[in-house]
Amino acid sequence: MKDRPVVFVVDDEPQNLRLMEAMLVPEGYEVVLAEDGPRALEMLETIDPDVCLLDVMMPGMDGYALARELRAREAARTVPIVMVTALNDVRDRVRALEAGADDFLSKPVDRSELTARVRSLVKVKAYNDHMKEYQQKLEAAVQERTRELQKANARIEAASLDTIYRLSRAAEYKDEETGGHIKRMSHYAAAVARQLGLGEATCKRILYAAPMHDVGKIGIPDRILLKPGKLDAEEWKVMKRHTLIGGAILAGSDTPHIRLARVIAMTHHEKWDGSGYPNQLAGEQIPLVGQITAIADVFDALTSRRPYKEPFSLERSYDIIRQGRGTHFAPDVVDAFFRVQEEILEIKKRFQDEDESLLVAMNAF
Repeated sequence: MKDRPVVFVVDDEPQNLRLMEAMLVPEGYEVVLAEDGPRALEMLETIDPDVCLLDVMMPGMDGYALARELRAREAARTVPIVMVTALNDVRDRVRALEAGADDFLSKPVDRSELTARVRSLVKVKAYNDHMKEYQQKLEAAVQERTRELQKANARIEAASLDTIYRLSRAAEYKDEETGGHIKRMSHYAAAVARQLGLGEATCKRILYAAPMHDVGKIGIPDRILLKPGKLDAEEWKVMKRHTLIGGAILAGSDTPHIRLARVIAMTHHEKWDGSGYPNQLAGEQIPLVGQITAIADVFDALTSRRPYKEPFSLERSYDIIRQGRGTHFAPDVVDAFFRVQEEILEIKKRFQDEDESLLVAMNAF
């Protein structure tokens, strides 16, 4: 903080500079002097004036040009500028105001008028500085609060996703899938969605919604869901109802990712050629989220160990996905899947199965 207000005087006449200094120093001001515009701009790099007194008629860079230069500089933009001039024409004063001047002093300068104007403008500068500091503190507080809210939101999102994973695993007590399956396939789906150009908010909703794709299996009788052999026609008809059961469980929510989960539950077993279920939708009739979840779910099923099978190799799994392009899967979704192949493998590695399925674990007791 400065001990005294700084008055910056620019005039090409040395006697005028000394006169201003003689009148202002006794009033308690620190006076800094410059003999021309270029020198004044150079000195502004090292001083912080509270008021600038500019002579208008100077050779080279006159007071108008210097005022414009001051206003163009962030550090001097709010410094009050007083034009000291012998010109009394209205057009000259308008020109000065347009250049950025705040006030005028007529030559010869009256001491009492000079000190009164400088005193008033120093207060204006102090108020401007206070408001600038207040704004900076306010912006810093807003930024800090925003960071806190972002952190809180991230914690809520993480807790929500963890809750979704845990509730989605309820169906696993009646199935032979592992906890890693819902994490892998939901991240696969989000990666493919991102590659297809869907917005980050939509990709996040898919990440939250996809784990609930098979929640309807909780309504399938054990004798069918857990049958070790092939299902007969009637049993398969019941089994396919898990999509509709899932849709019913998830119906009526106002939450975006729950509404999206309902669409996924009801459409992730539809096929591009119309041979899927439950509604035999074909092509673009199948919602994009259903198309995306289908490939994520199938790929994870192919590459995962189950009590009834060993995992297929990556190459065999890729071949099956390629063979399903245009029949089982949407062509552009298959293409997007292979464009993020490295990310898919990273997700697969990150969410490896550490435990057997909940059903198998429960049956061990």
